[in-house]
Amino acid sequence: MTEIEKIKKLTGESNEELLSLLYDDAKEFVLSYTNRTKLIPPLEKPTRDITIVAYNRRGTEGEAGRSEGGESYSFDNAPKQIYDILHRYRLARVGGKTYEAKTKQD
Repeated sequence: MTEIEKIKKLTGESNEELLSLLYDDAKEFVLSYTNRTKLIPPLEKPTRDITIVAYNRRGTEGEAGRSEGGESYSFDNAPKQIYDILHRYRLARVGGKTYEAKTKQD
Protein backbone atom coordinates (compact mmCIF):
# COMPACT_ATOMS: atom_id res chain seq x y z
CA MET A 1 0.00 0.00 0.00
CA THR A 2 1.42 3.39 -0.96
CA GLU A 3 1.62 6.33 1.44
CA ILE A 4 -1.13 8.14 -0.48
CA GLU A 5 -3.42 5.09 -0.17
CA LYS A 6 -2.75 5.00 3.59
CA ILE A 7 -3.55 8.71 3.88
CA LYS A 8 -6.75 8.20 1.85
CA LYS A 9 -7.88 5.50 4.29
CA LEU A 10 -7.02 7.61 7.35
CA THR A 11 -8.72 10.79 6.10
CA GLY A 12 -11.52 9.45 3.93
CA GLU A 13 -10.43 11.92 1.22
CA SER A 14 -10.64 10.65 -2.37
CA ASN A 15 -8.79 13.53 -4.06
CA GLU A 16 -5.38 11.94 -4.70
CA GLU A 17 -4.01 15.11 -6.30
CA LEU A 18 -4.66 17.11 -3.11
CA LEU A 19 -3.19 14.39 -0.90
CA SER A 20 -0.13 14.05 -3.14
CA LEU A 21 0.48 17.78 -2.96
CA LEU A 22 0.18 17.81 0.84
CA TYR A 23 2.40 14.71 1.10
CA ASP A 24 5.07 16.23 -1.14
CA ASP A 25 5.10 19.39 1.01
CA ALA A 26 5.35 17.30 4.19
CA LYS A 27 8.17 15.24 2.69
CA GLU A 28 10.11 18.39 1.73
CA PHE A 29 9.65 19.70 5.28
CA VAL A 30 10.87 16.44 6.86
CA LEU A 31 13.91 16.22 4.59
CA SER A 32 14.80 19.85 5.20
CA TYR A 33 14.27 19.59 8.97
CA THR A 34 16.36 16.42 9.28
CA ASN A 35 19.07 17.59 6.82
CA ARG A 36 18.58 14.48 4.69
CA THR A 37 18.35 13.93 0.95
CA LYS A 38 16.22 10.76 1.04
CA LEU A 39 13.28 9.72 3.18
CA ILE A 40 14.31 6.75 5.32
CA PRO A 41 11.69 4.22 6.53
CA PRO A 42 11.51 5.53 10.14
CA LEU A 43 10.51 8.96 8.76
CA GLU A 44 7.61 7.69 6.64
CA LYS A 45 5.06 7.75 9.48
CA PRO A 46 5.94 11.27 10.70
CA THR A 47 5.71 12.45 7.08
CA ARG A 48 2.28 10.84 6.79
CA ASP A 49 1.24 12.38 10.14
CA ILE A 50 2.33 15.86 9.03
CA THR A 51 0.32 15.36 5.82
CA ILE A 52 -2.78 14.52 7.86
CA VAL A 53 -2.23 17.54 10.14
CA ALA A 54 -1.96 19.76 7.03
CA TYR A 55 -5.11 18.16 5.58
CA ASN A 56 -7.05 18.76 8.79
CA ARG A 57 -5.82 22.37 9.06
CA ARG A 58 -7.01 23.41 5.59
CA GLY A 59 -8.95 26.64 5.91
CA THR A 60 -7.26 27.64 9.18
CA GLU A 61 -3.82 28.46 7.79
CA GLY A 62 -2.15 31.30 9.65
CA GLU A 63 -4.46 31.12 12.65
CA ALA A 64 -3.05 30.62 16.15
CA GLY A 65 -6.47 30.04 17.66
CA ARG A 66 -10.18 30.37 17.10
CA SER A 67 -13.26 30.77 19.25
CA GLU A 68 -16.70 29.84 17.94
CA GLY A 69 -19.97 29.20 19.69
CA GLY A 70 -18.40 29.17 23.14
CA GLU A 71 -15.67 26.71 22.11
CA SER A 72 -12.01 27.67 21.84
CA TYR A 73 -9.45 25.98 19.61
CA SER A 74 -5.70 26.55 19.55
CA PHE A 75 -3.38 25.31 16.84
CA ASP A 76 0.17 24.02 17.17
CA ASN A 77 2.54 23.60 14.23
CA ALA A 78 2.58 19.84 14.70
CA PRO A 79 2.19 17.52 17.69
CA LYS A 80 5.25 17.10 19.91
CA GLN A 81 5.49 13.35 19.22
CA ILE A 82 6.15 14.07 15.53
CA TYR A 83 9.00 16.44 16.40
CA ASP A 84 10.41 13.86 18.87
CA ILE A 85 10.82 11.38 16.00
CA LEU A 86 12.23 14.01 13.65
CA HIS A 87 14.81 15.02 16.26
CA ARG A 88 15.92 11.41 16.61
CA TYR A 89 16.79 11.17 12.90
CA ARG A 90 18.13 14.69 12.39
CA LEU A 91 21.63 14.88 10.93
CA ALA A 92 24.06 17.39 12.40
CA ARG A 93 26.01 19.81 10.27
CA VAL A 94 29.77 19.76 10.70
CA GLY A 95 31.77 22.53 9.09
CA GLY A 96 28.73 23.54 7.06
CA LYS A 97 28.30 20.04 5.61
CA THR A 98 25.94 17.20 6.41
CA TYR A 99 27.21 13.65 6.21
CA GLU A 100 24.56 11.09 5.32
CA ALA A 101 25.37 7.38 5.28
CA LYS A 102 25.42 5.86 1.81
CA THR A 103 23.25 2.84 1.21
CA LYS A 104 23.77 -0.01 -1.25
CA GLN A 105 20.93 1.42 -3.36
CA ASP A 106 22.81 4.73 -3.84
